[in-house]
Amino acid sequence: MNVTLEPVTVDNFEALMDMELPPDQAVNLASNAYSIAQAHYYPDWRPRAIYCDGAPAGFALYDVEGDDEPGHYAIYRLMIDYPRQHQGIGRAAMLLLLAEIRACHNACRISICYKPGNVTAQRFYGSLGFTETGVDARAEMVAEIRL
Repeated sequence: MNVTLEPVTVDNFEALMDMELPPDQAVNLASNAYSIAQAHYYPDWRPRAIYCDGAPAGFALYDVEGDDEPGHYAIYRLMIDYPRQHQGIGRAAMLLLLAEIRACHNACRISICYKPGNVTAQRFYGSLGFTETGVDARAEMVAEIRL
């Protein structure tokens, strides 16, 4: 299995926008179409297509200046297309995303948010080194890695 992060381009954005999650997962995450539109209008946001063995398999999105704070990188989306889940693609993609952020000269903190009670997200991000710091103003759990 070869997982890579690629730019979102005219050649892959439709495949990314067509990816879906089952209803119980979709309530926890904005659609890829919405996220791609946001990234177009927010210059600090970096969309990434997740590929597995040369084919689109998911989507990720992060902000290079979370909360307008230099050195704070906020991961807003990590989505693996439902038919490709439970194959290790999400973990591999997240490790690549974290490495990409850590390589940035000013990175000092990486944060991610998820709904409190989303035990799957809590365990997954915890296994990658994220530590919960509390609930934010949008009632989402914040977890972070300090670099």
